Amino acid sequence: MSDTVNELLVNYWATGFFVIAALGLCAFMAGVSSLLGGRSHGVSKTIPFESGIVGVGDARQRFSVKFYLVAMLFVIFDIEAVFLFAWAVVIPEAGWSGFWGAAVFILILLAGLLYDSRSGALEWAPEGSQGHGEG
Repeated sequence: MSDTVNELLVNYWATGFFVIAALGLCAFMAGVSSLLGGRSHGVSKTIPFESGIVGVGDARQRFSVKFYLVAMLFVIFDIEAVFLFAWAVVIPEAGWSGFWGAAVFILILLAGLLYDSRSGALEWAPEGSQGHGEG
């Protein structure tokens, strides 16, 4: 039992030291900032401020679900691009079976993109504004 503990200490002492040092540094920085930080209070301290522009309107503005849907679709297809990049790196070892597997994967992605397009998931404009340049 003692040999196992010694082996763990020998193998993982650097990781433990790193974790303890990182936590100690965080505690030190939080403590110093609370001691040395400014304590001024005023009207301008309670106003949300971003990029030098004072906000106008309600912060709880509602957004269309389309924004979130497009963001989720972007993340999904972006992750699939990472899988394809990994496949491209190992294509010499993958051979023809790897090629056909990736081809099926791409076809499934294209079918999903076609489905999203046909179901209207990628349409941003309101229904009345499509084709406003015609006529």
